[in-house]
Amino acid sequence: MATEVDRLLPTEEARELLALTREIAVKELAPQVAEAEEAAVFPESAYRLLGSSGLLSLPFAEEYGGGGQPYEVYLQVIEEIATAWPSVGVGTSVHSLTATVVDTNATDEQRGEWLPRMLDGDWLGAYCLSEPQAGSDVSAIKTRAVRDGEEYVVNGTKQWISNGSCADYYILFARTSDDAKRGLSAFIVPADTEGMSFGAPEKKMGLACDVTTQVIFDGARIPAAQRVGEEGAGMKVALSALDAGRLGIAAVGTGIAQAALAYAVEYAREREQFGRPIGDFQGLQFLLADMAAAVERARASYLHAARLKDAGRPYSRQASIAKLTATDAAMRVTTDAVQVLGGNGYTREYPVERLFRDAKVTQIFEGTNQIQRMVIGRDLLR
Repeated sequence: MATEVDRLLPTEEARELLALTREIAVKELAPQVAEAEEAAVFPESAYRLLGSSGLLSLPFAEEYGGGGQPYEVYLQVIEEIATAWPSVGVGTSVHSLTATVVDTNATDEQRGEWLPRMLDGDWLGAYCLSEPQAGSDVSAIKTRAVRDGEEYVVNGTKQWISNGSCADYYILFARTSDDAKRGLSAFIVPADTEGMSFGAPEKKMGLACDVTTQVIFDGARIPAAQRVGEEGAGMKVALSALDAGRLGIAAVGTGIAQAALAYAVEYAREREQFGRPIGDFQGLQFLLADMAAAVERARASYLHAARLKDAGRPYSRQASIAKLTATDAAMRVTTDAVQVLGGNGYTREYPVERLFRDAKVTQIFEGTNQIQRMVIGRDLLR
C-alpha cells in the first residue's frame, strides 16, 4: 500500500518519468518484495527492468547515454523505487554513486570509454571504500595498490560492499602511498578482473536483497589507464562523490518512511476497536500527523540540497542535513508504524516490520548520522 505523493516537478518530462517509475514500482517491483527479501536473493531482474527503462542513468549527460535529468528529479525517482523496494532503491543509488566518480573525476577519454557502459542499463556498479578497520575513518584504509609498469598490483579486503559479488564493475579506493590524506587513489575495476574474489553475503537485519559482501583483492592487476584522477587524489574523489551518495540514501530513507506511513494510515482506517476505526481516536491521529510531518521534512531536506547541487552551488552541509533528517525520520516513522499496527506490526505478515528493519541501516551507511553531525557542525564553525 503506497499513497501517491503530490510532487512539484520542474517539467512535463519529469512528471511522465515519475509516473513511469511509479507504475514500474507498484506493478512490477512491489509484488516481488516479500518473497525475495525472505529468500535474500539478488534482484537482478529488477535492475534489468530499471536499466531498460532508462532509470539507472538519469542524472548524467545524454551524450554518454544518461537521462539528462536534474538531481531533484533523479532523487524523487529513487524515493519512488525505495517506497516499493528499499533494497533496490539502495542498489540504484550505489550504482549512480559509482558513475558519479567517473563523471566528475575521469578524463574525457575515460568518460567516453566507460560511462556509456555504466549508463546503458546492462552494467551495475559497486563502491569499494569501507574496510574491516576503516569505516568512518577513510584514512585508515589498508588495501594497497603498488605500481608495476603500466599496471597496479592490488592486495587487500573491502567490507560492507553493496552489490558485492553481483556487480559488473567496482570503483576501488586503494592506498598508493603512506600519506594519510593524499595516499589514496581511485580505480575502475571490471568484475572479471583476475585476483578478485568475494566473501559470503552478510546476514543482515534488513535490506536482505541488497547483497553485501567482502571484496578481496589478491594480486589483482589493474591497468594504470583505469585509475580515476591523479595518483593520491582518491580521498578527494571519495568524499566529493559521497555528498551525492548521501542524497541518494536520504531519498531511500524518505521512501521507507513514506511506505510505512501509507500502511499505517490504511490500517488505521480499517482496524476497529471499541466499535469504531482506531483512526477516529485523537491519540492515534496525532501520532499519524507527526509521522506525516517527519516524511515531509525528510523530502524537503533532500530536495533543497538537490536544487543547490543542480544550481552548481555548494551543498555538502545540506547533503549531510538531508541524510541525517531523512534517515532519522525513517527510523522514527517505521517505529511508530509498528506501534499503530500493534501486535500485527510485530509480525512478518505485515510489511511495517520489514520496513522497520530496513530503516535502521540507513542511519549507518554512507556516513553514520554521528559523522553527519560532525560534518554539519564543522561546516557551521569554519
